[in-house]
Amino acid sequence: MKQQTPIHEFVGIGLYSVADAAQLLKEQPRTLRRWLDGYDYKNDDEIRHVAPLWKLDIPKIDDEIGLSFRDLIELRFIRAFLKTGVSLKTVRDCIDYAQKCIQTDRPFSSSRFRTDGYTIFLESLQAAGEPQLLDLKKKQYAFKKIVEQSFKDLDQEDEIVKRWRPYHGKDSIVIDPTRSFGQPIASASGVPTIVLAEAVKAEGSPSWVARMYEVEKSVVQDAVKFQEGLMAA
Repeated sequence: MKQQTPIHEFVGIGLYSVADAAQLLKEQPRTLRRWLDGYDYKNDDEIRHVAPLWKLDIPKIDDEIGLSFRDLIELRFIRAFLKTGVSLKTVRDCIDYAQKCIQTDRPFSSSRFRTDGYTIFLESLQAAGEPQLLDLKKKQYAFKKIVEQSFKDLDQEDEIVKRWRPYHGKDSIVIDPTRSFGQPIASASGVPTIVLAEAVKAEGSPSWVARMYEVEKSVVQDAVKFQEGLMAA
């Protein structure tokens, strides 16, 4: 019989399935599994293994991957970096280099990466002898913009990311690992966005749901739109 991890172990660190993370990040679950669990591929009749990008905070439960809030935020940055056109190998090199520079296993969500991220990225390419160096220099503005935009809806304390405001950066909805195991909630009341959205679906009236849960009507409307966005991902 497999030992179950007590639920209180996840208080303060968040808990997300791959499916949860895929919805929040608008990414394919299969892609996230390859990044987080590694994968095998065949080359000239030889099976080779590609290691995970980092060691997860949460041990597997019944062979299922569980992500912490820190894992979720790092993945969010990785998706943004890949959109600049650099390869996953380049991102992997940057993770290794940034971990040494910043001295943390989750470097992208640190305050130092917010200020020095572009320099760290270039230095990592130079150290690895990556041919993308010149191409990335041409994309300097785009890369800096991605770093700046990625931090706009993140709240930092003690030099690390503590909360994510996932609905257009608005304060109405928050993902906070210290509340509701990191599930999206209405910031002021703590009511999960899925509860508000399902209530509107059942009752058909945002005003009635707002009164029932003692939240602002605009918050209920944001929760509905946020959940619709997740379902469409």
